[in-house]
Amino acid sequence: MSRGLNKIQIIGHLGKDPEMRYTPSGKPVTTFTVAVSRTWNSADGERHNETEWFNVVAWGTLAEICKQYLVKGQQVYVEGRLQTRRWDDKEGVKHTSVEIVANEMMMLGDRRDSNSQSEPAAAESNGTAEEEFPF
Repeated sequence: MSRGLNKIQIIGHLGKDPEMRYTPSGKPVTTFTVAVSRTWNSADGERHNETEWFNVVAWGTLAEICKQYLVKGQQVYVEGRLQTRRWDDKEGVKHTSVEIVANEMMMLGDRRDSNSQSEPAAAESNGTAEEEFPF
């Protein structure tokens, strides 16, 4: 049987401070957004900028670490898998959201607060299965 691969790696800046919640069973889950920008020159030499926003979800110990250490504007490396969620709202409108389920996070650059660290810090999830997203 062949195996598939679903892996994504991004480096970008946090769009806002992470938000942590708990599932009904008490498991921590933290969400945050990361902006990844790229710049290129077109054939006529014109410079272009483009920013892609990613929704990131971290579970368990990694969720707690992200909430404790990450702040808006901070540069971060995130590794994980892409996951698509689909749901219908109260009016019956269908919605789709693609997010990164993080299994590794590394803080890069300077933290934007007074507790700056000179060394990048890294964290990995313990690989436990996530519960259904509660919100």
